[in-house]
Amino acid sequence: MINRTMLRIRIVQMMFAYLKSDADSARAVEKQLLQSFQDTYDLYFQLLLLPVEITRFAQQRIENAKSKYLPTDAERNPNMRFVENTFVAQLEKNVDLNFRMKENKRISWNDNVEVIAELYALIQESDIYKEYMAKPVVSYDDDKQMWRKLLTDVIIPNEAFCDALESMSIYWIGDLDSVASFVVKTIRRFQAENEYAQELLPMFADDEDREFAMTVLRDAIKHLDQYRKLIDEHANNWDVERLAYMDIVIMLVAVAEIMSVPTIPVSVTLNEYMEIAKEYSTEKSASFINGVLDNIVKKLKSEKKLIKVALV
Repeated sequence: MINRTMLRIRIVQMMFAYLKSDADSARAVEKQLLQSFQDTYDLYFQLLLLPVEITRFAQQRIENAKSKYLPTDAERNPNMRFVENTFVAQLEKNVDLNFRMKENKRISWNDNVEVIAELYALIQESDIYKEYMAKPVVSYDDDKQMWRKLLTDVIIPNEAFCDALESMSIYWIGDLDSVASFVVKTIRRFQAENEYAQELLPMFADDEDREFAMTVLRDAIKHLDQYRKLIDEHANNWDVERLAYMDIVIMLVAVAEIMSVPTIPVSVTLNEYMEIAKEYSTEKSASFINGVLDNIVKKLKSEKKLIKVALV
């Protein structure tokens, strides 16, 4: 689930924090990086749990209304379609989701019932909900599609929801869009015949991704002075002291990847860190970073210090 782009962003964030804090040791930063991956994976399950928790809340609302002293006809005979959603029933008993919740008590909305209540109110007001409830009949695919749309169009953009996530983890807001896309992908992959054994996404596609992240981080820390000198030498006419600090960190990590991961083409690395610069640094950072890194690569090639399986 956690792809190389997300890994690169997190390494840059960790290096930025490491360089800004004299207290953190290299070992501590490695632990923080690994913990941040776990935090991101926790968010995946936290989002997957939302349909279950919102449905439970809706069910309780229905039961409370029925128990009123003088319930209305609508309250006595409610439309049960939303709470009888077949996809949610399958998800609620999913083996992997329940295992994660048992192992990690943090994956829960119990302390944020007000957020669940607000989301349910927003859902009821949405056209997605109204169209779903008004259909003559619904299928399993309709049940899945409704929740995909609700997550994308109603839940994820909600400010109170985002505030709640931010209070749970400093990493979750930055990861939200990416992780939400994986949750939507997961819902799309659900099949009724898989019942409760439906597979969810692993933290990494393979162990190489985790190793990639640790290799780049360790190399960036180990050769920090060497790579900083390279950057200073190739910043051309720029006043190095006036460079955006994030630009320097992005270049440090990019050089570390170029030097420590021979299987990744240089062009791929450059493109990836240009995109990170566009998102996390200044408007002109991407082209500047690309120019500096390109000059560094040329120097490393000329000195035969760059060992690559592919140099494209």
